[in-house]
Amino acid sequence: MADGPPDALRFTVAKSEAGLRLDQFLARRTEFSRSRLGRWLKAGQARVNGALRGASYRVREGEEVALAVPPPEPPELLPEPRPLEILFEDDHLLVVNKPPGLVVHPGAGHREGTLLQALLAHCPELARVGDLSRPGLVHRLDKDTSGLLVAAKSASAHADLVRQFQARTVDKTYLALVWGRFREPEGEIRGEIGRHPRHRQKMSTRPRRGKPAVTAWRVRRELPGPLTLVELSPRTGRTHQLRVHLAALGHPVAGDATYGGGAARFQGLPRLAGVRKLVARQLLHAWRLSFTHPATGVRLGFEAPLPEDFRAVLSQLERAGTEWGEGG
Repeated sequence: MADGPPDALRFTVAKSEAGLRLDQFLARRTEFSRSRLGRWLKAGQARVNGALRGASYRVREGEEVALAVPPPEPPELLPEPRPLEILFEDDHLLVVNKPPGLVVHPGAGHREGTLLQALLAHCPELARVGDLSRPGLVHRLDKDTSGLLVAAKSASAHADLVRQFQARTVDKTYLALVWGRFREPEGEIRGEIGRHPRHRQKMSTRPRRGKPAVTAWRVRRELPGPLTLVELSPRTGRTHQLRVHLAALGHPVAGDATYGGGAARFQGLPRLAGVRKLVARQLLHAWRLSFTHPATGVRLGFEAPLPEDFRAVLSQLERAGTEWGEGG
């Protein structure tokens, strides 16, 4: 038998579960996240047939596993009420349209005023879901990227949505305004992405160690500059994937200060001076999102309209194209 505290959670390993890592086994049997289980296992909270075991231990059929769940950790995030554009909400999840300039969760230099803290003010039960540092979140968007983001309101919904993202069954489509003209109407970008070998705050397609990344693209409209409005469908979910892939292709996102020169790139184009004044961030928007509802099994699809600043830039470019007889 698996010794441990009398109130420990106890499980018997089935034949179909034999060979799983201990953290994988417990993730299947409980509603706790792998990251949280990993911390508990490292702290010696699990026993297998009475012996302390770590996350990498491979369980065997018939073994008894006991997990001592620590008392709840003190909350680290303070809810902060602020307006939210909620496109969908039920007992299991909610979908929001994130405005540009809003950090998703607290981190270095951003301890307050985040989307997550606004979500906690709206939905306090998120504090008990998933990773305690990012409760409820199953994916993220960069600060200056706008658009759709889904959060889970229950442990079961969180686990299922994380599984869908990992299995790449979540469909995401972005809109981006990028520099240059494409030779083909659509295509695919493939290349490993990892930390830049010298600039650790940046990602690169030429890292020392990287992970495979795939992005599909399709041209929607050609505009003066030359600039092009494109649809992007990431097949993988690497950090800064879309921005890094487009820059590597020679078509960085307009306004991207990290990978594309920011608004300064408009300096050599005096006829676009009016556009430059409107570009205050990378013009990248999470436009469409679809996934399977974790409780009902129904496929859900959402679309977030372009934010005002993005629409203003497109309108200015279209006017410029009409005046000069350019654009598409």
